[in-house]
Amino acid sequence: MDPSRSSHREPRVSGHAPPDVVCVGESMVTFLPVRPGRLADVPAFTRAIGGAESNVACALAAAGHRVKWVGRVGRDGFGDHLVETIGAYGVDVRAVDRDPDRPTGVYFRTADDRATGAHEVAYYRAGSAASAMSPATVPYSSVADARILHLTGITAALSADCLAVVRDLTAPRPGRPLVSFDVNHRPGLWRDGAGAAADVLLELARRADLVFVGADEAEALWGVGEPDTIRAVLREPAVLVVKRGGEGAVVFERALPTPDTVTTVPAPRVDVTAPVGAGDAFAAGFLSATLRGLDTRTRLRHGHLMAAAALTVPADLATPPRRAHADRLAALDEAAWGTLHLGPGWTGDDQDPDRTGDDQEVRTP
Repeated sequence: MDPSRSSHREPRVSGHAPPDVVCVGESMVTFLPVRPGRLADVPAFTRAIGGAESNVACALAAAGHRVKWVGRVGRDGFGDHLVETIGAYGVDVRAVDRDPDRPTGVYFRTADDRATGAHEVAYYRAGSAASAMSPATVPYSSVADARILHLTGITAALSADCLAVVRDLTAPRPGRPLVSFDVNHRPGLWRDGAGAAADVLLELARRADLVFVGADEAEALWGVGEPDTIRAVLREPAVLVVKRGGEGAVVFERALPTPDTVTTVPAPRVDVTAPVGAGDAFAAGFLSATLRGLDTRTRLRHGHLMAAAALTVPADLATPPRRAHADRLAALDEAAWGTLHLGPGWTGDDQDPDRTGDDQEVRTP
């Protein structure tokens, strides 16, 4: 999503009020191919931005929340582009460090579906400015005033110092923000192998209050793929969100001394343009609804709707649906939700905000 072209960003409180959410992590410049094909054959690329934590930050800011991004970029043109672009979404970027010696990370990817063997991603992030984040450059004081602190397992994989940052920010403290942690397992980033990733990501997830994990990730990391068995491994978080792709998502909420409250919501049918960024968008939708105090089923539906916005565009970021529009869709009865069908353009500015049955935005099989 180009923030300069969105005409329906939600209103935001101005001034220097404490942030609703602080997101900590690396953002990179992304190069998207102008046509499908191998990286070796693509003649040109368009520039965008990518990074799990900044994706969440931008989506939440576009949805009307006060958001701060804490990261580190090079003192170079790509760093300028990231700070300016993320700031244009309404994200507070004043805490972003500029490294004079290390470059801003970049990556290139093909246009093919990430799930296919033809998909390629070429990362140029080793030795990046973000990999030099440490507890000294990201002190707890930089996140302490937020309602929610959002982190991911990607940051923990970048370097020993980055892992130290995540461990420090998730350490138990009186009055700490609610800690949201997206496991976000990226096998290629873990130089010490799958065993190290499994141990570290389990440790960090158990220190969080709210955890997002894909069933496929849990299977690869810990050998458990069903929601109940994942919950048995991750008992500590008060809220555990297990994402099951097109099948939907399941939330476990601690209700001691009684058993967990379990809520399952199927995903709507979506005509997928590209799957990149959908997990980050889901987290943003769920966190947005959490900040608004909505019930668990509605939080999951907002997560699915935000993910559907990302799934129907080629880049990592999408224009989110208007809040009123998303609220109407999230309030559909079970039968109507079950026939919801979303395609490219369903969040577009040309949609009539007083309609929810337009064929362009909601279709039934």
